[in-house]
Amino acid sequence: MSAGIETPSNEAKAKAVSASALPEGTSVDRAPTDCSTASAGREFDFGDLERAYAAFDETGYVIFERVLSAGTLQDIRNALKPFIDRELLGRNEFEGLRTNRIYAMLAKAPVFADLVTHPLAMAFVRRDLGADALLSACLAINLHPGETAQPWHFDDSHYQWPRPRPSLGVSAFWAIDPLTDENGATEVIPGSHLWESDEIEGAVAPADFKKAQASIGQSSIDQSSMDQASIEGARADGTKALMPAGSLMLAKGTLWHRGGANRSDASRLLITPQYCPGWTRPLENMSLAVPPAIAKDLPPEAQALLGYSIHAPFMGYVDGRHPKRVLD
Repeated sequence: MSAGIETPSNEAKAKAVSASALPEGTSVDRAPTDCSTASAGREFDFGDLERAYAAFDETGYVIFERVLSAGTLQDIRNALKPFIDRELLGRNEFEGLRTNRIYAMLAKAPVFADLVTHPLAMAFVRRDLGADALLSACLAINLHPGETAQPWHFDDSHYQWPRPRPSLGVSAFWAIDPLTDENGATEVIPGSHLWESDEIEGAVAPADFKKAQASIGQSSIDQSSMDQASIEGARADGTKALMPAGSLMLAKGTLWHRGGANRSDASRLLITPQYCPGWTRPLENMSLAVPPAIAKDLPPEAQALLGYSIHAPFMGYVDGRHPKRVLD
């Protein structure tokens, strides 16, 4: 979304983000290099993250447009292609029966470690979750034509801590393809991170996790089923997070949202790293998903997110020592 005003150069934006929001010692080289503005009902310049933080607290999400360069997006697509080509589809309605889900991302290519530790995302993660936050999950989600809308859910529900409460997560949504009205853009309910109820109409239920038969291909698309799924969960207070390729949406773990239905004739791809406080258990078992033989070659910040770090005073030790010693 363009602010319609003159904006600083990309180099100036990168320095502004690094200087105003990032931990001491963070490299400016990996700050945004192909950026526009951010929005969550309003627009921001990257040099004014405090306003973005305020909107994040108020609405539960914020969108930064065109953060990744075309070259980075192509590197990501190239790295994912062999796994998408395997055509492993979701096992149930929640995962999506016409959706490729790719897990254990940091074990698959170095470019995903760069994405997970992106300075703009990490500024929000550290602000909400603390300096010792962990990577809770990281997956690519590729919706094929004909995929139905997901049930509504919030990403930190597995902690089973009654609402209202502080968020125990930050979810990043990186648009590798444009997210449009037709191809299944993520739908969010602004302000719902503050709601008291753990249940809303159209929310995820145990039946959504029952194993079902997955299939893709134009001949298998049931338009009436797509329409019914969307109608059942449609909400007047919901909105679609429409984003150009390379954009980033950040959402609090308590924000109600869902994946939309793909009514287009092409797939749509996003990557969602999800983060949690250092004292909670991640969704994905990162010590097994990313073996030490791979983790030892990742950047130190990525290693820390995988759990090669300590939550003070000593949570996370291995044989009485700092876990990073295992990689030495």
